[in-house]
Amino acid sequence: MTIGIDTMSRAQANTSAVAQRSVRRRKSKAWGPKLAIFAFLAMSAAFFCVPLYVIIVTAFKSMDEIRLGNIFSLPQVWTVEGWHYAMFEACSGTVCNGLSVGFVNSLFILAPSLVLSIGVALVTGYAMAVWKVKWANGLLFTMFVCAFVPFQVIMFPLIKIASTLGVFGSVWGVALVHAALALPILTLIFTNYFRGLPADLMSAAMIDSGSFWVILREVILPMSGNILIVVLILQVTGIWNDFLVGATFGGSTGQPMTVMLNNMSSTTTSGAVYNVIMAGALLTAAPPLLIYFVLGKFFVQGITAGALKG
Repeated sequence: MTIGIDTMSRAQANTSAVAQRSVRRRKSKAWGPKLAIFAFLAMSAAFFCVPLYVIIVTAFKSMDEIRLGNIFSLPQVWTVEGWHYAMFEACSGTVCNGLSVGFVNSLFILAPSLVLSIGVALVTGYAMAVWKVKWANGLLFTMFVCAFVPFQVIMFPLIKIASTLGVFGSVWGVALVHAALALPILTLIFTNYFRGLPADLMSAAMIDSGSFWVILREVILPMSGNILIVVLILQVTGIWNDFLVGATFGGSTGQPMTVMLNNMSSTTTSGAVYNVIMAGALLTAAPPLLIYFVLGKFFVQGITAGALKG
């Protein structure tokens, strides 16, 4: 009896040892893909972070230190002289007011573009998704095609329209063009999102009030917070970082910040002033980055809720 018990104990111990070795082998095999993924992510992060690091440290250096050529070293003396010069004193063409004028122009371009494009696309998408507008599918297909038409193809017609309206060469012209270019894709996004709302809720709202604007205000808008933030971030990023529309339609008085940054980096009398250029680049990129950092959590929620599925 004792021999049988000992035999069973040894068998259980052997079985446990085999199981532990099997678990260790599985864990060791699982480390391979994890290390490969980690290495890929580290290289991808370095690809973006190393240039950003160089830009940041260069912006805080003096030109005497930059000329030493140690681009990866931290500043020996931290200075914000380049930042102040880029914002208030740098020349863009013959005007030497820094990027502050372009910053104001970008704000005046951004505000009406957001209101017009998001407002019109929201109402249009709501009408086609909830109220079953006739020819809605055909209109959506047309918008889908228009969303992928290159801007260069329709540039000249837009210039003629802006000139006819008397807004060419002003911030209003740039704002109207941005709004027009964004309408197709924004309408598609809103329509797809509203079609995913509960049909019973929409039917009950129509029976209860039957008013187009009441349903929009009291039912649709309270349920559209995530999608509005998604669209807001997309539009802020696209409009603020745009160069081609601003350079084409801004003229001499309606240039956004990106165009003035390009002019500032090209307008030099004694060689490139790298600390000023790097500081100007960071100042230009700061507003959309700030928007994303503040609202990024809601952006992810809107994406995962189905905002861009379809």
